[in-house]
Amino acid sequence: MLSRYLNCLIKAKKSISVCSIKSYADKRIKVAQPVVEMDGDEMTRIIWEFIKEKLILSNVDVELKYFDLGLPYRDQTDDQVTIDSALATKKYSVAVKCATITPDEARVEEFKLKKMWKSPNGTIRNILGGTVFREPIICKNIPRLVPGWTQAITIGRHAFGDQYRATDFVVNKPGKFKVSFTPADGSKAQEWEVYDFPGGGCGMGMYNTDESITGFAHSCFQYAIQKKWPLYMSTKNTILKAYDGRFKDIFQDIFEKNYKPEFDKLKIWYEHRLIDDMVAQVLKSSGAFVWACKNYDGDVQSDILAQGFGSLGLMTSVLVCPDGKTIEAEAAHGTVTRHYREHQKGRPTSTNPIASIFAWTKGLEHRGKLDGNQDLIRFSQTLERVCVETVESGVMTKDLAGCIHGLSNVKLNEHYVNTTDFLDAIKTNLDKALGK
Repeated sequence: MLSRYLNCLIKAKKSISVCSIKSYADKRIKVAQPVVEMDGDEMTRIIWEFIKEKLILSNVDVELKYFDLGLPYRDQTDDQVTIDSALATKKYSVAVKCATITPDEARVEEFKLKKMWKSPNGTIRNILGGTVFREPIICKNIPRLVPGWTQAITIGRHAFGDQYRATDFVVNKPGKFKVSFTPADGSKAQEWEVYDFPGGGCGMGMYNTDESITGFAHSCFQYAIQKKWPLYMSTKNTILKAYDGRFKDIFQDIFEKNYKPEFDKLKIWYEHRLIDDMVAQVLKSSGAFVWACKNYDGDVQSDILAQGFGSLGLMTSVLVCPDGKTIEAEAAHGTVTRHYREHQKGRPTSTNPIASIFAWTKGLEHRGKLDGNQDLIRFSQTLERVCVETVESGVMTKDLAGCIHGLSNVKLNEHYVNTTDFLDAIKTNLDKALGK
């Protein structure tokens, strides 16, 4: 079946190649307001360009406010470009982002960086605030590591503070570690002794704000209502009685005052669960709920969910700001460095572009909702459907074929196709779905 498809694709490519922007420019969907585009690194940057030129701009007439978040340019601008991209997102309300490198010591050496720049995602999230919602893309023929997950599970990850804005340090001698709070109103300072070090060790101070936790709660309750799914919020408040207890209390208060009647009407519910209890429940569940996680928990659990549903290449990620209007959509996975090394050697790869495509569709669909542009909404939904149907027809990348047959058993052009052929297949099927 796959070999027959490839023969058809070779013929189709001849007709695709004669198309130009000019020939269909008048048929493209007009978009009234701009979208912020954040470019990225390595293999995802290569794929991102194809998606933009062949799938998006060939069908959508949209002004893109471009920011190069590739690591070399972040270093050149002392990371100012990352800040500028976040501020532009605040201004225009919609951003789409390619995967980026967060440098470690090895990357500092590889790119000869001025310093070890912070995670661009962390920088953007700290400026925008809000909640990162991650949800799997379900294809019927891709088996799940957790077979009981017959419906999607959405994780809402708080995108502010905690470990991601912590001050951490190492000590090399005995001494006392204290934290203090000095009120701005001039009243008496408070001080807590954390630990009396008998020798070397490490410490950390972290924080969050009522304002950010409140925005997180509203985003999660609104998202659950939109999905018509129950909402669970998990913490370890039995250990962090004050810190995690604050999250628990704010969520409960907001639910009682603002959302309980709507939840009752939809016959859905909100519950707080201990994180360990929640993890056990998730593994036993069939899905169809929203899981609100603190920043670090959401970082870890969303990757577990992605693998449980089949692949990180089948996971959407959308940052929803507290205003409910501003979003930033991206792929949940990284820059696929291993494939990029092969690409640099001139070798073909089989890299899954679906999550990157969905970054564009989620952003454009939201732009359509803000602008009342039904054509743009329909286009975004059509492209998403085409991606899923292409995989379900048997045309897929190596990671997905490996989920079905086992990576050691799959063969090129029998079980999977390379990156360019898969993207061409998406384009061919999209053109057909759009009546081109």
